[in-house]
Amino acid sequence: MDLCFPGYSTAQNKVTGPKTKSGPEQGSLTVQCNYTSDWKSYKKYWCRGAVWSGCKILLSTTGSEQEVKWDRLSIRDDQENLTFMVTMEDLRRDDADIYWCGIEKAGYDHKFPVKVTIDPGNPVTARTTSVTSITVKTASNPSVTRTTSLLEWSLLSSTYFLILVFLEVPLLLGMLSAVLWVNRPQRCPGRRRSPPDEN
Repeated sequence: MDLCFPGYSTAQNKVTGPKTKSGPEQGSLTVQCNYTSDWKSYKKYWCRGAVWSGCKILLSTTGSEQEVKWDRLSIRDDQENLTFMVTMEDLRRDDADIYWCGIEKAGYDHKFPVKVTIDPGNPVTARTTSVTSITVKTASNPSVTRTTSLLEWSLLSSTYFLILVFLEVPLLLGMLSAVLWVNRPQRCPGRRRSPPDEN
């Protein structure tokens, strides 16, 4: 489905790009904008807003092939291949909007609209380690489950281990003492023998 913007035509445009581009939430996407050789040394930019005559410029090139970065965005002009690349990182849902590949010039700039959409997804694994859950069924009521985070589960395991150690050590010492007491050397009962008479 073609994008349609009042007062804007893509016919014989000096700059073009993809009509739509999507990327995963918390991921990144790269948009490649193409232009004709007449505009090789001109500044290129990336702007946001549904109205092409008043979109907000987010960042632009310096007129060279040097990469320019700002916040979560970067832009680089490849003048040899007549393209400039825009990369959006750490995508958020509110990044979804209409953006424009633009070329700065006297009078009206050359622009091409790109509809950016964000695919909602699961959070990055590294950020959800602490909230990954383990479901434990209670002994009293198997139908009731309790969700425990990995951190809480680790603390509970450590606590149970310490309790077992403190309970088992005295028990083992008591058993060892009992065994030693039973197996102690026994003395024969009887009177002490008097020393022999010297006479």
